[in-house]
Amino acid sequence: MTDSQNRNDQIKKLRELIKDIDIGMLTTVDDDGTLHSRPMATNSEVEFDGDLWFFTYASSHKVKEIEQHQQVNVSFSDPHKQLYVSVSGQAQLVRDRNKLQQLWKPQLKAWFPKELNEPDVALLKVHVEEAEYWDAPSGFVAHTIGLVKAIATGEKANVGEHEKVSLK
Repeated sequence: MTDSQNRNDQIKKLRELIKDIDIGMLTTVDDDGTLHSRPMATNSEVEFDGDLWFFTYASSHKVKEIEQHQQVNVSFSDPHKQLYVSVSGQAQLVRDRNKLQQLWKPQLKAWFPKELNEPDVALLKVHVEEAEYWDAPSGFVAHTIGLVKAIATGEKANVGEHEKVSLK
């Protein structure tokens, strides 16, 4: 398998994992090394291709942090499915008007009341370099039974699929 095909397969896998999760926790680093996390709405209508896109205000504190430290993390979770995804990559501010229009959806008006007429509205692009995920598709009850069984038998619990992925 070629590196390009492998990368495409990994992107497809990540796309499937995060497509139904509407909120990701974006973590940035400030000047003294303190981590800051905040929820960011994903645009589930945009198909993940190795980049994540988030609407933001260009003057926001997170943008100032990203200008100093481009390395960020975005974590996704769906506890009902026992699905957890953590991605890391390089973030940058994008002010491309065409891209803003392409990615805009009416629900964003709740955070951006002036819509795209607000001059401070911009995009954060996170170019994903690495990802890690935990997927226990059997559901919460089966997962809990598996944990109890492991405790009772002294065997290691089968917690589902765990994988590290590099998109570099």
